[in-house]
Amino acid sequence: MIDFWLAAGLLLLVALAFLLIPLLRGRRAQAEEDRTALNVALYQERLDELAAQRDAGTLDAAQFEAGRAEAARELLADTEGAGEDRRTRLGRAAPLIAAVLLPILGLGLYLHWGASDKVELAREFATAPHSMEEMTARLERAVQAQPDSAEGWYFLGRTYMTQERAEDAARAFEQAARLSGRQPEVLGQWAQALYFAGDKKMSEQVRALADEALKGDPEEVTTLGLLGIAAFEDANYAGAVKYWERLVTVLPADDPSRSALQGGIERARERMAARGETPPPASQPAVAASGVTLKVKVDLSDAVKGQVQPDDSVFVFARAVSGPPMPLAVKRLKVADLPSEVALSDADAMMPQLKLSNFPQVQLVARVSRAGNATAGEWIGRSQPLSIANAGEQAVTIDSPDQR
Repeated sequence: MIDFWLAAGLLLLVALAFLLIPLLRGRRAQAEEDRTALNVALYQERLDELAAQRDAGTLDAAQFEAGRAEAARELLADTEGAGEDRRTRLGRAAPLIAAVLLPILGLGLYLHWGASDKVELAREFATAPHSMEEMTARLERAVQAQPDSAEGWYFLGRTYMTQERAEDAARAFEQAARLSGRQPEVLGQWAQALYFAGDKKMSEQVRALADEALKGDPEEVTTLGLLGIAAFEDANYAGAVKYWERLVTVLPADDPSRSALQGGIERARERMAARGETPPPASQPAVAASGVTLKVKVDLSDAVKGQVQPDDSVFVFARAVSGPPMPLAVKRLKVADLPSEVALSDADAMMPQLKLSNFPQVQLVARVSRAGNATAGEWIGRSQPLSIANAGEQAVTIDSPDQR
């Protein structure tokens, strides 16, 4: 931040110069006026001496006129150019008061409307964190600086969950749900955090959130997994099998959590058999979801090319038209790489349960961020909503200021 404050200080000096230079000029004009008054007084004394010498007979009329003309020329020579300086005179008090108040007023206005915290955060996010604690601290400062960012609250909640801070995660997901329009994915995460924060108790609030999430998306993976866990903990093994088998059918074939789910389903069936209950028939293996790859050609408009730097970061991502606000797949480039064609697929997913193949419609976005922040930048380009099934090759042109 030192360079920021140095730049602000230089601008302040320029502003003070506009106030102090006229004040200094006013003082010089006052000095000129005082000198002129002295010259006029001396001129008058000289005329009195010449008149006295003429009356005494020392000077005749011609000599008297010659002496008076010489005194007048000297007076004109001494006062030449002083008239221009006397045209305007500033009072001394007003500029001095303004010079004192200007820095105070500028600092106060910046502290009220400025964004030094966002500038510092942008610099921090440009470098990789050294630990999970450092990442958490960055996200906490980010949501303080941008409290209306659903993505910021969502990722903060996910980070809290990895640290087993379920209560903090629940509060973060509550904010994310409010800001994202209660997206099913966020509701599922919120319900899960409340469940673990409540010592694995299926409260009315958890149940209501889970029902709302499944109503919005019957294949919401976090909610299905949570309901399966809750049913298993309550010894409702048939319910656990039902929810987990639904979850297995919607997960991609290469998802690493499939094997763990299959193991949980087998344990639930074994416990049902041990209690003399008839396990439900095993579901047919789900057909593996076909891999989805979107080829996207990214370029800059002519108007934007002159306003970006070669090292500025470019984030190309796809997000669901109806679904969570978080990107489904992301690639990072540099402005110097453009124009370029990138391929977005399930392999580029930010989270295993959020993959391109799980959503029928997506929007492609390309953002230029000088600070290397994927959620905010200077320039952006968006595609129209498109169907995954008939996507084909797409093109996105970065041509608009990023107003987010």
